[in-house]
Amino acid sequence: MAVRETDLRCHELLLRLAGRLPDRRLWRFRDWLAGDAADVVAKMLPGTLVRERIALDDAEHQLLADALAPLGADLAMVNAVLPAEPDAVPQHAFSPERRASSVGDSAVLVLGATLRGRPGVREVRSSWRRDEGGATKLVVLVKASADVVGLTGEIQRILRALGEPAPCVEVLPPELEPTAYHHAALAESVLVCAGAEELAGRRG
Repeated sequence: MAVRETDLRCHELLLRLAGRLPDRRLWRFRDWLAGDAADVVAKMLPGTLVRERIALDDAEHQLLADALAPLGADLAMVNAVLPAEPDAVPQHAFSPERRASSVGDSAVLVLGATLRGRPGVREVRSSWRRDEGGATKLVVLVKASADVVGLTGEIQRILRALGEPAPCVEVLPPELEPTAYHHAALAESVLVCAGAEELAGRRG
């Protein structure tokens, strides 16, 4: 079944919020979206952005309206989201080094076994984000051309089953230019496995 255009817009919006919306909230919105509950995303996300004081630039604000208005979002709340200051881009530090983490080790093994050779997937990569206070967080980055919404939900469920309560899963479609957050994570990442598209390219 084809993914609805509104769901793809919501997916893009949530990708743009990675590294800005707290992980504990972002994964939940993605889970709702993958579970055919985009209307819940539309109802809850604008208010969350206002409460968390997360600012959007003009293009992101337009995407917010375009993605959520058809799903019944409160337009007054959409308009209450703060405008971003020029050049106010959050900075994040990443490392390709795998930390001593049972969740991280298990995730790499399970994701490799699950997604290797998967149709619609180009490659799966992992990186470690260093947060304030020195904590590190596994970030899974997937380049995929099919079912990006469902794939996000599937990988999140795998990571939660392995003990990660707020998984960071970034499934990037080919037509979308990665954000600064994703560029930084990809630059400091390691390959977990290749999907069917990448393997076919290597054989060609």
